[in-house]
Parts: sequence; C-alpha cells; structure tokens
Amino acid sequence: MNLRDMKKGATAHALAEAAFELALEHGLNGFVVEDVVQRAGYSRRTFANYYSCKEEAVAMVAEPFHGVEEAIDLLKHTPATSTPLDTLHQFMKLRLTAEYFRKIHKLISLAKSNPTLLPYILIVHYKQQAGAQAVLNRLYHDRYSAEYNRLLTSALTGAIMPMFDGSMNVRFPGQPEEEATGAITLDEYMDQVFGYLRNGF
Repeated sequence: MNLRDMKKGATAHALAEAAFELALEHGLNGFVVEDVVQRAGYSRRTFANYYSCKEEAVAMVAEPFHGVEEAIDLLKHTPATSTPLDTLHQFMKLRLTAEYFRKIHKLISLAKSNPTLLPYILIVHYKQQAGAQAVLNRLYHDRYSAEYNRLLTSALTGAIMPMFDGSMNVRFPGQPEEEATGAITLDEYMDQVFGYLRNGF
C-alpha cells in the first residue's frame, strides 16, 4: 500500500466507524448520511465516493483497517516451506482480536433486527475471502492451484461464521468467563478448525 491508498483506507474506515457508532446509539433507522459525515468530519460528496448508503458504511466496519503493517511483515517472513493453510492460520491470529470480535458481534446483532444490512455484510465477507485467495495465489502459484486456494478460503470463512453469529459458543479474547458460560476459548476453536482442515473431517 502506498500513502494514497493508506489515506483512502483511513477515510473509508472513519466513515464506517461513524456510521457503526450511530447505528449502535440510535438504531439503523435513527440517523441519516448527513449525521455520519458530520461525526466523521467529511463531506457528503466524500461519503458518496466510498459508500452507496449508510447500510454499506455500517457493514464495512467488519473490514479491519489496523494491522496492515503486521500483515505485510508476516508475508515478508513466511518460510519457503509454509503452506496456504499455515499462512491463513497466521493471518487469523492477527485479525481475531478482542476489539474485532466485539464489533462483529454487535454488527451481527444489528443485522438480526435490520435485515437490510445482511447483503452488505455478505459483500464484506466475500471481499475478505477473495482477498485472501488472491494473496495465496500470489504466494503459492508454483505449488498450489487457484482451485485449491479457493476451496481452502471458502472452507475457512464458512467455519468461522458460526463463531461470529453466535451459533458456536466461543469466548473471545478478554471476554469474562461469566459472559460465555460453557464456551470454548478462541484458541481452542481455531485449533479445532485448522485441525479439521489439515486432517479432513
């Protein structure tokens, strides 16, 4: 990423954060785009350059902005003997922070009461999957096919969705045990997921 890309990413992130905060405070129907741009400190025209509507902006909070430098460093130090699965495992450890989990849980809760959010959340989900696949294709094009990487990223994203939507009882980092009675830890769940992916179901 060059400086221009990073500035664009920061603007998109600021607008998404503002929209998300307003949705939590007032509900999805309790604010308009003008409220978003005022809170974020941008113009209505700038908003239109990034998002088609407030629902899209709210959903984009699921796209992490921070951690780009760490991800680049991870790619630079990926051993030659690593596999696509090894790389995905490391990426997941970087991405799945306590703050990210809290946002995703709140976003899913919003979507349950506001179905108009769902298509935009699915778009973010697809973009993340496609981005992971593109990285794997570049890193491992000489050893693994694009079809393999597509199936792998699809399996992984499918495996983590139940953790986000609450259908799997997983306690995220920093969450008190009393808030997730009987839950397994994130590390335990991810070990299970990657164990299945490595060894087959």
